Amino acid sequence: MTTVPPSLSAPVRWFREFGRPPRILGLDVARGLAILGMAGAHIGETSTFDWLDPATWTDLVHGRSSILFGVLAGVSIALMTGRSALPDPARLPGIRLGLIGRGAVIFLIGLALEFLNTPIAVILTLYGLLYVAVIPFLRWKPWQLLLGAGVLALAGPALLALLGAVTLNPFGAGIGFVLYGSYPITVWMAFVLGGMALGRLHVATVRTAVIALVTGVVLAIVGYGLGAVGSDVVRGFESGSSFEEPPASGWPGYADALAQADPLGALLHAIFAVEPHSGGTAEILGSGGFALAVIALCLLLSRPLRWPLLPIGALGSMPLSAYSGHVLAIALITGPGGYYTSNVFWAVLAIGMLLVTTAWSIFVGRGPLERLVGFAARRMAEVPARPEITRPRLDA
Repeated sequence: MTTVPPSLSAPVRWFREFGRPPRILGLDVARGLAILGMAGAHIGETSTFDWLDPATWTDLVHGRSSILFGVLAGVSIALMTGRSALPDPARLPGIRLGLIGRGAVIFLIGLALEFLNTPIAVILTLYGLLYVAVIPFLRWKPWQLLLGAGVLALAGPALLALLGAVTLNPFGAGIGFVLYGSYPITVWMAFVLGGMALGRLHVATVRTAVIALVTGVVLAIVGYGLGAVGSDVVRGFESGSSFEEPPASGWPGYADALAQADPLGALLHAIFAVEPHSGGTAEILGSGGFALAVIALCLLLSRPLRWPLLPIGALGSMPLSAYSGHVLAIALITGPGGYYTSNVFWAVLAIGMLLVTTAWSIFVGRGPLERLVGFAARRMAEVPARPEITRPRLDA
């Protein structure tokens, strides 16, 4: 009987077993692509996207990579809370506490990365909040999750724009972080709820992947088409509108200030904006559909192309560690407050992340920050057993 040397047993076992059920390799591959895309958005040199010029296709990483990350967060939440079955009510207290613990640690990691003072809009602080924000929706059925995502996508941006205009665009730490920052939670909840619906719909099956691919392509066409048509509408409105300057002295009246806030213009922008991180309905539909199509393709291609996709799957199996590592690497290269773009650096960083995460997955297993978050979730979810109360015998 031939035995595998101990030094080789781990890699052989990993190549045979990694990405096999119950793990879903296609989702790991999609997460890996999201990490590589976000790295490119942070340090890559890209040109304005043009379908006819493949050299510009790297521009797709902007905005869409983080949206892909957000949709996958929803899928992960669905998988860890019951997969295709709704969580049992008896388990809900522990699940809720576990999500709070998980979200709190991710939030703190995000704050630590922000202290590195890079030009990166760190997504992990929002990511941590999302784990808490989804708690009321854990027992929603897929159609309810899709309905909620649709309402947020179609009505959320317009309502926020009107609210901001009629309140004269207020700004504060909470408002900026939750409603109008780089990652407004109202917009990103649409992606997470949509991802949760996908995770509840037997995401590992070919049928679900095919339906998701078709749906994603349709949404992308509708969203980007809406943005293309709307750009002409917005330009026409802006060229035909004019506002009087407020009085030179004294505080302008509310009517003048409201005119300056331009509610109709804000509403049109909220509907038709399709640029990365604009938070418009067109972007949510278009880039959300793009993310859905990417996930579906990863699910389908991970079956026939399992071996060549394993390194990307390894990267995606530890997204928190990989994301934090790439931010740290950028901080070390640029220094505090520095800014640096280079496609060579992007390529080197991507190859380095693939090599390190693959080696880590082979010889260690789960990523270091994933272990930390899992530990926090388990400890938070622990419910101490109630001590038995010894009652006195009445016949004593």
